[in-house]
Amino acid sequence: MPAAIVSPAPDCPLCPRLADFRTENRKKLPDYFNAPVPAFGDARAKFLIIGLAPGLHGANRTGRPFTGDWAGDLLFATLLELGLATGTYDERPDDGLALKGCRIVNGVRCVPPQNKPLPAEIKTCNAFLKSELEASPARCYVALGSIAHDAALMAMGEKRSAFKFGHNRRHDLSGNRILIDSYHCSRYNTNTGVLTPAMFREAMMHVKEVAGL
Repeated sequence: MPAAIVSPAPDCPLCPRLADFRTENRKKLPDYFNAPVPAFGDARAKFLIIGLAPGLHGANRTGRPFTGDWAGDLLFATLLELGLATGTYDERPDDGLALKGCRIVNGVRCVPPQNKPLPAEIKTCNAFLKSELEASPARCYVALGSIAHDAALMAMGEKRSAFKFGHNRRHDLSGNRILIDSYHCSRYNTNTGVLTPAMFREAMMHVKEVAGL
């Protein structure tokens, strides 16, 4: 029987800086979600997409990972193209979008100032990522960016030094688990050409194939 998922409370106090930022945003942006953003997708997923943290005016606003974030445009368009999602992505949590065979979870659940979580915050929130991974039947994961890569390895008890981040690179982990990396589909990476839609599609096709979808 799978383990129960442990999620942070809406007023999670474990990272004081993030808690203070959340309180500040609730005053400034009262219509936003302004709480730890839960995972989204298929509970029986064949693979998990691991991101970094919610964006202030994206997932922190909508309460769904990558929804309203610039990165979500490329992510969800690619998932829809590859048959890993159904419906229409309209940057709203009630747009009817559903994921097929995959699930999205962030390494840090609360929005950080300047979109940059501190190492201590990544470490603290890692317990929730670990719980999500342990509760999932998935044995395949895709890390969006090097910080998500490191967070995934931490959650699975693997040595970071043994697995160097690289776009579309496959890592065979213990327990028959497989981690595949991708550059993060952020505005900066796409605008500078570090990541093109074709490169991202290729990485996600790799994940889809490895996951058996």
